[in-house]
Amino acid sequence: MTEADALAQDVAMLYQNNHRWLSAWLRAKMGNKADAEDLAQDTFIRVLCAHTSTQMALREPRAYLATVAGRLLANFYRRQSIERTYLEVLANMPQSEIPSLETQALMKEALLEIDQMLDGLGHKVKQAFVMAQFEELPYAEIAERLGVSLRSVKNYVARAMVHCSAMLP
Repeated sequence: MTEADALAQDVAMLYQNNHRWLSAWLRAKMGNKADAEDLAQDTFIRVLCAHTSTQMALREPRAYLATVAGRLLANFYRRQSIERTYLEVLANMPQSEIPSLETQALMKEALLEIDQMLDGLGHKVKQAFVMAQFEELPYAEIAERLGVSLRSVKNYVARAMVHCSAMLP
C-alpha cells in the first residue's frame, strides 16, 4: 500500500467513525442542520488538506475534529455578523444610493477579506485601525471613543499596518 493509499484509508476511517458525531455536535451548537452538515464537510476537507503529505495518526480524533470545527464555526459566525451588519447599513441607505447587486457582492467580499487580514489582532487594535482608515477619524477622537491614550491609538494603528503589510503578497 502506498503512502497516499494509507492516508486515504485513514481519512475514510476518520470520516466513517466521526462524521455523524461531528454533525450532531455542530447541529447542537448551531441549531441548523443544513449549516451543521456544511461545516462538518468543511471540517473534513480542512483535515484532509492539512494532512495531504503526512500520515494521520490521531490519538484523540474527536478532540481534533472539535477544534478544527470550532475554528470554522467561529469563522462562520464572524462572517454572518459582517454580512448582517452590511445588510443593516444597506437598509438604512436612501434608495437612490444603494449600490448595484454586483457592487454589493464585491463590497461584502472586500469586507470579509479585510476582516481576515485583521484576524489575530486585538479588538481595540482592529477598532482603531477601522476608525482611522475607513471612518477617517482623527487619532484623538479614536482615543476618546476607545477610552485609551493617544499614544495607544498610534501604537494600535501602527501594529495593524505592520500586520496588514505582512499579509500582502
